[in-house]
Amino acid sequence: MIKNTLLIKLKERNNETIEKTKSMLLSMGDKIEVLRGIQVQVDIRRGESSYDILLITHFSSMEDMEAYLINPVHVEVSKYIVSVLEAGASVCFEE
Repeated sequence: MIKNTLLIKLKERNNETIEKTKSMLLSMGDKIEVLRGIQVQVDIRRGESSYDILLITHFSSMEDMEAYLINPVHVEVSKYIVSVLEAGASVCFEE
């Protein structure tokens, strides 16, 4: 199982932007066949150094993850994420 994590720090760290971003990310779950699982967690600490959202995606293989990255649904969601993103970090690993 391949897991990819994405930490997202938003430009506007308000509840409305956080909820919209969470909703956009979760919307991919039913639309991308190679996506085996998706989790979105919202930071409850909200410290200056904290990131706002953690996205965890699950794939059967690296090939499936590569297919996810170019999927039109993911590409559209990514455009939104880029528009609200202040900073991000990612880790991909095999479990």
